[in-house]
Amino acid sequence: MREARDAEARDTGGTGRAGPAGTPVPSAANPDSDVTGYGRVLAVREFRAVFAAHALSLLGLVVSEIALSVLVYDLTGSPLLSSLTFALGFLPYLVGGTLLAGVADRFPARRVLVVCDLLCAGCVAVMVTPGAPTAVLLAMRCALAVISPVFQGTRTATLADVLGDGDLFVLGRSLLRIVSQSALLAGFAAGGLLLTVVTPRHALVVTVCTFLASAALLRLGTRRRPARARQPGALVRDSLRGTRLVLADRRVRALLLLFWVPPMFAVAPEALAAPYADGLSAGPAGLGLLMCALPVGTIAGELYAGARLRPATRTRLALPLVCVTLLPYVGYALRPGLGWSLVLLLLAGAGSAYTLGLDQWFVRAVPEELRGRAMTLNTAGLMTVQGLGMALAGVAAEFAGVRAAVAGAGVLGTVCCVLLAVEARRAESGRARSADEGAAARAGEGGIPVGPGPATERRDGADHDVTGR
Repeated sequence: MREARDAEARDTGGTGRAGPAGTPVPSAANPDSDVTGYGRVLAVREFRAVFAAHALSLLGLVVSEIALSVLVYDLTGSPLLSSLTFALGFLPYLVGGTLLAGVADRFPARRVLVVCDLLCAGCVAVMVTPGAPTAVLLAMRCALAVISPVFQGTRTATLADVLGDGDLFVLGRSLLRIVSQSALLAGFAAGGLLLTVVTPRHALVVTVCTFLASAALLRLGTRRRPARARQPGALVRDSLRGTRLVLADRRVRALLLLFWVPPMFAVAPEALAAPYADGLSAGPAGLGLLMCALPVGTIAGELYAGARLRPATRTRLALPLVCVTLLPYVGYALRPGLGWSLVLLLLAGAGSAYTLGLDQWFVRAVPEELRGRAMTLNTAGLMTVQGLGMALAGVAAEFAGVRAAVAGAGVLGTVCCVLLAVEARRAESGRARSADEGAAARAGEGGIPVGPGPATERRDGADHDVTGR
């Protein structure tokens, strides 16, 4: 009975027949493909467990970053080592996302998720140990960053099993991103308050508990599913092979770059918020507002797109939005005050709603047996390029100044996004054309007259969805 209800919930979310661009096609089996709003996805019991686990573990992770940074500074008195705890949250993602990506497909997803949570809890428990040296603390921080892309990639691939690969998947991904942005706002505030009443090591105990609670929710709240692919040979070789297969597909490669490149430039104001606030004489309050504006805009944009726009509309707007989302940064060249700077950041954040359209294309473009590895690679690349973007923004500001660095990120990022949007359109058009030619060849071999029919109509619809015209 439970499996029947889960299947019914997935079917309601737009997992029926789809066009080549990944947009749901209304059918009798999928009557609600144009229904908007997040209520449908929250009605799926398994997703509620995944959602709650994500919120708990992410909140604990943000608290641990603050507590660990303070703890390292207390032990060493070194601002460099304290800031390194944040950098170590980005850099090892590439290791886990490439060398261990095969885990996401070789083993049952629920087992992978639970084991990852338990390993993370164990790493933080080592940090809590009295007398743990700084080198051990930083090593455990690295271990968390290696595990995270495997966990996140597996969870994203699991969403397609729980919600299908239609609009429910898009809305589910959107809700998890909204939680991520909200956790940054709430977690830093909660962590700061927590450290006023307990020591950093005691604050880390909270993170251990949240990881354990997440593991319990995933173990008890999700169904066991078999592994997607059982590949022979070594794990690392299989992971690298999966990465090559994912990147070999022109369409998937273009979508990955569309996921990665905009955030690489988008982090520039965040990386330079402290010197920018100082230049405005905005004080700590102004710095806090500058740090919050981008995530608030992102939350607002995702909520509006997910709750008010139809799936077809979100798909049509994806590429136009990705082409303009960084344009507000160009306004920094006009030397805006604090108020206008916040408006620019809010607009840039709202533009990130393009990810809802990309999610739909990506989940349908990747073969199911590679889905876990593709999602893991996507996560690892996203975190890595953000760390790289922060470093490059700092270098640019050192030579050109903060305002010029942010405005330059807006100009260069917009050019890159436009080029990638053009490449995504060409890749989609080429794939649709190849599919039509293959169908025409098969029809010709069978003596069936070939002319402009349903295949052409679907191709034209796909082109319309990708270009946004």
